[in-house]
Amino acid sequence: MIQVTHFLRHGANVAEHFGFRHVDTFKSHPDCENCENKLKHSISNQQRKIDSIYGILTGGLHTFCEEKFHEIKEPILFYSIEQVPRSGEVALTFHVFNVDTSIAEALLIQTMKAFVNELGYEEYKVKINSLGDRDSSNRFARELSTYLRKRIDDMPPSARELMKNNAIYALTHLIEKDHEIAQRAPNPLEYLSDSSRKHFREIIEFLDMAETPYEIDSQLIGHHECYSDALFSIDLYNESDIDAKDPEVIIRGGRFDEFAERNTQCAIPAVGSVVILKNRQAPKRIPRSKVATPSAYVVQLGAGPKMRSLLLIDTLRKARIPVFQNLASNSLSEQLRDAEKKEARYAVIIGHKEYVEETAILRDIKLQNQENVTLPQVVKKLKRLSTV
Repeated sequence: MIQVTHFLRHGANVAEHFGFRHVDTFKSHPDCENCENKLKHSISNQQRKIDSIYGILTGGLHTFCEEKFHEIKEPILFYSIEQVPRSGEVALTFHVFNVDTSIAEALLIQTMKAFVNELGYEEYKVKINSLGDRDSSNRFARELSTYLRKRIDDMPPSARELMKNNAIYALTHLIEKDHEIAQRAPNPLEYLSDSSRKHFREIIEFLDMAETPYEIDSQLIGHHECYSDALFSIDLYNESDIDAKDPEVIIRGGRFDEFAERNTQCAIPAVGSVVILKNRQAPKRIPRSKVATPSAYVVQLGAGPKMRSLLLIDTLRKARIPVFQNLASNSLSEQLRDAEKKEARYAVIIGHKEYVEETAILRDIKLQNQENVTLPQVVKKLKRLSTV
């Protein structure tokens, strides 16, 4: 049985390693404190229920608006400790705002994988699907409606009633009932726009690169008014490699750009995940671990290098080597300036050439010299340099 303090401590440590900061860090950001106006929104408790994770996921957007995070123009990665409504169970949420590329989903999935590994789970499977952007989901909804109407007489009364509101409601209900109509329903991936298909393909390519066990599950359907593009879950397995009937840890996540725009009238890229520890209450005192100050900064340039850098960051986590990073940045000079601002001694640089060769440039920022090294050498050298 996982202890609450163990759950929270490991969750916070993993989050900090991958660049997430506690939500309170952003609440005290000068741009937020000096802003007089909150971002107007129409998020209500009723609307938050559509995220299918007790309103916890979309609650991050409520925090974003109420705490004036819109004044921060750079990528925002924060985590927070929450309670599941009614049950009071403890949960950790991870949010990425202002990043519209697939690196956001890749970062979240890799962070979740690292978290469950720290909790002692070695067997897991990522389930992933995509409803696409607004045009994609509208096309899917039309095809689904046509499909279901042809089979209306074979549907249970409860599903027929849901059809009056939206075909996706009915499909979700049929999936929950494991009805044979749901098994043959249209696949939302077949109706993705070019941009949504590219976005989803990049996430799948990362899962392949990371050798992550995954399954594209067309029946992983979130509420169409909440989720857009990718949504995912992570199933954890027990010792006999069979799904636990009552899992101790539940992990769900996805992108909700459309929900953000509809409720704020602003284009806010938003993606997040929630990890719930079942049947455990949040402690009165929340443990906060002291995180070591990194001496290295992982710098990347390009889609492939971003993914490779993310895997390197995880390898460094396993070696207990903290690092700075800004995987959302597309500017080499911006990242190097940030490395100097954070007083990092070393920069680990991965560009296209290094990505192809599976190497990196290890630069001593203070002495202004550098060398090309293999990725395993990066870990060894940083480990040695961190003890000097």
